[in-house]
Amino acid sequence: MEFRRITGLPPYVFTIIDSLKVEARRAGEDVIDLGFGNPDLPSPEIAVEKLVEAAQNPRNHRYSASRGLPKLREAFADLYKHRFGVALDPDTEVINTIGAKEGLSHLMWVLCQSGDSVLVPAPSYPIHIFAPIFAGANIREMPLTSNQDEFFETMTERFTYSWPRPRAILLSFPHNPTTMCVDAEFMQRVVDFAREQEVAVVHDLAYADLGFDGYSPPSILQAEGAKEVAVELYSMTKSFSMAGWRVAFMAGNSEIVAALAKMKSYLDYGTFQPIQIAATVTMNEMPDYPAEACAIYESRRNALCDGLARIGWDVEPPKGTMFTWAPIPPEYSDMGSVEFASMLVKEANVALSPGVGFGPGGEGNVRFALIENEQRIGQAVRNLRGALNRLDA
Repeated sequence: MEFRRITGLPPYVFTIIDSLKVEARRAGEDVIDLGFGNPDLPSPEIAVEKLVEAAQNPRNHRYSASRGLPKLREAFADLYKHRFGVALDPDTEVINTIGAKEGLSHLMWVLCQSGDSVLVPAPSYPIHIFAPIFAGANIREMPLTSNQDEFFETMTERFTYSWPRPRAILLSFPHNPTTMCVDAEFMQRVVDFAREQEVAVVHDLAYADLGFDGYSPPSILQAEGAKEVAVELYSMTKSFSMAGWRVAFMAGNSEIVAALAKMKSYLDYGTFQPIQIAATVTMNEMPDYPAEACAIYESRRNALCDGLARIGWDVEPPKGTMFTWAPIPPEYSDMGSVEFASMLVKEANVALSPGVGFGPGGEGNVRFALIENEQRIGQAVRNLRGALNRLDA
């Protein structure tokens, strides 16, 4: 049987590392998993309490609304007003999505059809690459650099020389996997360019509240004129440690929001209503939780980057996200990222994500996820030091 929509998908390289990890653990090894970016922090107690309370009410067991409950959208609009100073109409400029991946994937169905093109950074989180592809569009890569001005020039150049004319520009800062960060001025330049070219901008603000060393990630909706061309995805996964709850939002341009709402009305009835109620209460009553989570991730970042520096593996400490992007040490540069990451599972009992899993532009790097406490991160560094020393001997 032929499955044409997925026939051309490449192997999901992360499964190679995951299989090695599972095999080692079955053999009794203590593998420290810093690969999969699955937040380990517990969800706020109030979220769990409200979920239980709401789930005990049979009225909440029926179908909900695909747009999200009105009070949920109001709570999100209040959050954006408090966090970014952005005023949103919860009825026309906000929609609840079943996680950011679902929201982005269905949005690409709305914006694109077969033969269209979308500008996407390279490397990128896999769904940023494949959501346009699933919609039948082609991606035009924009190689990332550490300099936001250079990247902006790359973006405008790729847009100008792409054919067909791109239907959308897809961005995500702070960026996964490279951890590249941008400032509000960059967002304004993007919005100005998009308005001039009359092209939609989709910004995935997955790490909205994970900025370190005083850095505060900007929302693209803070830019003047942003609502004319841009929408933004915000998730409760990292900010509120609610990964499995699948609560996210898309906000901004009212026409794009309405188009996604129309699409979703054919596809789903929204998240389980008790989850929406719990998310509403959490945003309203726990506004300081994201800052608490950020402090934990920053401490873990320090433990990892300081530890790697001590063993001679110098990496640039990220200003945002829950990851660290690390070039493969020069003495192992002839190994591909999959081979290098596989070797670390076997020799160091440490699992990392191979850079090539984020597209060809990620080759030569590995990604650390800050999903273990400082003690476990310290143990991972010691394991790495021992393994690399043995291999160098």
